[in-house]
Amino acid sequence: MEGTINKALSRAIRTIEIMAKNKFPMRLQEIANKVGIPESTALRILNTLITYGYAQQDHLSKHYLLTLKISYLGNLVKSSLDIRKIARPYLEELSRVCEESASLVIEQNMEAVYIDFVEGPDKLLRTLALIGRAAPLHTTAVGKCLLLNYSSLDIERYIEIKGVVKLTNNSITSREKLLDELKKVRNNGYAVDNEECEVGVRCVAAPIRDYMDKIIASISITGPTTRLTKDMIEKLKDMVIQTAKKISFHFGSSGSI
Repeated sequence: MEGTINKALSRAIRTIEIMAKNKFPMRLQEIANKVGIPESTALRILNTLITYGYAQQDHLSKHYLLTLKISYLGNLVKSSLDIRKIARPYLEELSRVCEESASLVIEQNMEAVYIDFVEGPDKLLRTLALIGRAAPLHTTAVGKCLLLNYSSLDIERYIEIKGVVKLTNNSITSREKLLDELKKVRNNGYAVDNEECEVGVRCVAAPIRDYMDKIIASISITGPTTRLTKDMIEKLKDMVIQTAKKISFHFGSSGSI
């Protein structure tokens, strides 16, 4: 694999990434050291970026920085990515392999909103999808994944505005239990809805991340408790996690959950 990589292009890409992650303009020597290349090589890369409008040099400090043309390219790519279109074949494969319903969910107005789903063998998700359009984040596996984006202040605001409503006897109904659950989700890399939103139904979900490591959606498989047992969840969870990683890759994620 290493032999197929263009060394010059690889160095240019690393230069861009390092400059993008740095909060301030950088000196030539600093860029060269962090990329691991001679200053003469770094200078050629920077001059090329400047020529094409992707970088500039401050005339006073002589430091280098990227221009918004980089951001413009990112926005062009982002606008061409339809998460539903990208995720659909992965959902279909996940549903086929797990033999359960699979769904794609985003957050809107502090709620879990189903934007696509693939029906399982018993058409169970057809009913759940209607509920999911306004499901509380804390009662669904997909919603718990989306809550990982929330800061401590965001969690407090969510509780203040939405509350920790009880939909079933298994629903989380306190701040302490919610925080404990989110810690577990973050550590495990997946979330479970154990009859917390709908009696007789279990779900297992994993987050989809973008290039900034932000969670932009989550996917899940859903089935009746008689079939999606805790042992079965343990067996299938890695498939859900890996599917989420594959979708995340399209949005520039490094693959971490």
